[in-house]
Amino acid sequence: MVSAHAAVRKQFGVPIGQFEGIEEPLARIGAFNYLLEALRRFTCGALDQGIKPPVITAIAKYNATELSRKMGNDGMDIQGGQAISRGPRNLLAHGYIGIPIMITVEGANIMTRTLIIFGQGAMRAHPYAFPEVDAISKGDVAGFDRAFFGHIGHLVRNLFRSVLLSVTRGRLVASPVRGATAQYYRKLAWASATFAILSDLAMGALGGQLKVREKITGRFADILSWMYLSSAVLRRFEAEGRRKEDLPFVHYCLRYGLSQTQDAFDGIFENINVPGLGWLFGGPFRWWSHINSLSGPANDVVSHQVARILLQDTPQRDRMTEGLYLPKQAGEPLCRLETAFKAVKEAEGIEKKIRQAAKEKKLPKAKGAELVAEALKAGIITPAEADILKRAEELRLDAITVDDFSQDEYLGRVPLRAVKTA
Repeated sequence: MVSAHAAVRKQFGVPIGQFEGIEEPLARIGAFNYLLEALRRFTCGALDQGIKPPVITAIAKYNATELSRKMGNDGMDIQGGQAISRGPRNLLAHGYIGIPIMITVEGANIMTRTLIIFGQGAMRAHPYAFPEVDAISKGDVAGFDRAFFGHIGHLVRNLFRSVLLSVTRGRLVASPVRGATAQYYRKLAWASATFAILSDLAMGALGGQLKVREKITGRFADILSWMYLSSAVLRRFEAEGRRKEDLPFVHYCLRYGLSQTQDAFDGIFENINVPGLGWLFGGPFRWWSHINSLSGPANDVVSHQVARILLQDTPQRDRMTEGLYLPKQAGEPLCRLETAFKAVKEAEGIEKKIRQAAKEKKLPKAKGAELVAEALKAGIITPAEADILKRAEELRLDAITVDDFSQDEYLGRVPLRAVKTA
């Protein structure tokens, strides 16, 4: 929807999607779309097998709705006046208004992040913490000893693993794949090792107090979430046959995910305040984390590549909406916009010929229909090509038109069939 609008809507005679200011949010929409579909497939794959992973489904619900909120905001920003002028032609307003419902139901997102994902998940998922508590409650001394000494060994192994992977930036880990995505498997292993040792330290040092340190548990939840989301993206890339053309989406998602993970680690180091060790976390650990970060966000080159893909009428763009209902009836807002998009893309090559001729002084100074007429008269384009340009312009103008209601129509005094467009 938004990519079609960015290709059809023009400013200063240029599609707005070609402006870097539009590219930035458009790339986020495209990359998050790829990520959310990866998350959906990966999570539903477990559910389809009869598995009921409560932490994973909490991660999926929280992050899917939060990313949808970001995408909704970006879409509103790009479509601008067309997005806020409500009426039959408006494609975004109702979805935008409905986003807070997704955020709130099935567990409010603040609670899901700060209490459920890590607060409940850490205890249940830890290989020794729950058996220790369970043994204490049952008075099972032998069971507690097994769990306790196993926990000590687990802690020591994670400590050495975390230090070695941090110093070598994950290079000691053997990636299961080769090529452009191998680095991400190594970095996720590195992030996992750091997460494991920090979790144990936080649980051991803060104990029951950790339950009320919700800012800390929220940051742990962010790390766990983005490791899972990043894994889902890598899984989708592999399952779909490692399509080279999808690499910009993968790079964007993984760099974004690792940078979010890094921000969460930094927040933990700065704020954990472990009794007697606060200086160590806030000083050397924080300093080392700063100079040896997992990743920064995707750079301008990657975001440009993602945005360019979304602005082209290709099978790859169609794959981004696979499985979604796309209306084919004339008059449907999305059908109208997509039809205009395809017509505009078909006319691009013809427009390029005219611009080149004007640059070479083969055409007089003119704009719009007048310039097309001059190009036809000069033999630069054929009558068929002139018709393509005319149709593309008509469809383009129709697609960017917004609804306009009179006061009586707005107040319901007359039927909406009297609606005009402007």
